[in-house]
Amino acid sequence: MKWIAGVDEAGRGPLAGPVVVAAVVLDPKRRIRGLADSKVLPEDVREELYAKIVGTALAWHVVAIEVAEIDRINILQATLAGMARALAALVPTPTHALIDGNVLPRNLPCSAKAVVDGDAIHGCISAASIIAKVTRDRMMREMDAHYPGYGFAAHKGYCTPEHFEALNRLGPCPQHRRSFAPVRRLLEPGLFDLLAVEPEYAVHED
Repeated sequence: MKWIAGVDEAGRGPLAGPVVVAAVVLDPKRRIRGLADSKVLPEDVREELYAKIVGTALAWHVVAIEVAEIDRINILQATLAGMARALAALVPTPTHALIDGNVLPRNLPCSAKAVVDGDAIHGCISAASIIAKVTRDRMMREMDAHYPGYGFAAHKGYCTPEHFEALNRLGPCPQHRRSFAPVRRLLEPGLFDLLAVEPEYAVHED
């Protein structure tokens, strides 16, 4: 049997929290309607689809790359490492993988193809994006209870005005990515004004 795995991530852009990667092999005999890029789906729809995916998929696995590793090897390498780990954990090993983006990780357990905007094209990648997004959002809500005041439950660590205000007021917590310039600057003497943020750090999700 030919197993095709979809792979996607959630959380490359935020200033805090892990980047989460999911790999999913859908059952072609059990079609799931409504699959799409997780970013365009309302939260309640993502949660419903999450339940359907984990309940019907032939295989799925989620990997969270924590902040310490992100800071050590950079966000791109952390994401690629998560993709390789998620694929390697699938049982049985997939025949082929479709990976969202334009870069393929090294040391994959199967052949693979990078697909730009794949989460809007292939259902298996859409499913992976939903699993990754829902998992990460749940983690960030839990994080909010451990580090109150930052608003993690609302903005999930992304670059919002509320997040920058909390950073200026409270300083970085252990879950903030020190390798990201807006956080790093708070740790450098004399550089405390994050509100004048560069366009490259505008609010976005991925």
